[in-house]
Amino acid sequence: MMKMIDHTVTSFTEILASSAPVPGGGGASSLVGAIGIGLGDMVGELTVGKKKYADVEEDVKALMVRAQALREKLLDLVDGDAEAFAPLARAYGIPKDDPDRARIMEEALRTACGVPLEIMRACGEAIDIIAEFAQKGSRLAVSDAGCGAILCKAAMQAASLNIYINTRSMQDRETAKALEDEADALLKKYTAAADEIFAGVMTSIRG
Repeated sequence: MMKMIDHTVTSFTEILASSAPVPGGGGASSLVGAIGIGLGDMVGELTVGKKKYADVEEDVKALMVRAQALREKLLDLVDGDAEAFAPLARAYGIPKDDPDRARIMEEALRTACGVPLEIMRACGEAIDIIAEFAQKGSRLAVSDAGCGAILCKAAMQAASLNIYINTRSMQDRETAKALEDEADALLKKYTAAADEIFAGVMTSIRG
């Protein structure tokens, strides 16, 4: 079966806009996160080898290695989200009088939360990396760092919705709260961090 990330941009968005259950918000958010950290990595590419930035070149190279690994991870999570959602889609089809339905549904809801939470964590790491690219990278590409930060913020916010919509249906409220608490903490920390990067970039290019 063809991977989601192997589709063209056109065909991916056509499937996204269709009634197909996947890709959905989780897969889309992971792709947006990959694009965001890709923009951060581009700042690195435009910095390395420039005499003006020789004193930070090794730092930037190290950031690029992390960014490239993170982009690959986020791309993998596009399909990972589709795989995690499949059990939940099946669970919704189980007759309500089936004695195993509640147990299967609970397991599927927990599984469906796992990948969006991974996406959120990855986007948080991406924002941390982009903050350094914005600080140390080429001034000619600083706007791309700002774009990357805001895209990763949006990806994180989108992924969080895929957690909250599932935790509200979970019977195990302790597990649901633990998932929600981590998502809340990531949102609080990294939406503020991304906004700070955006504001700094805006100030640097507009004065």
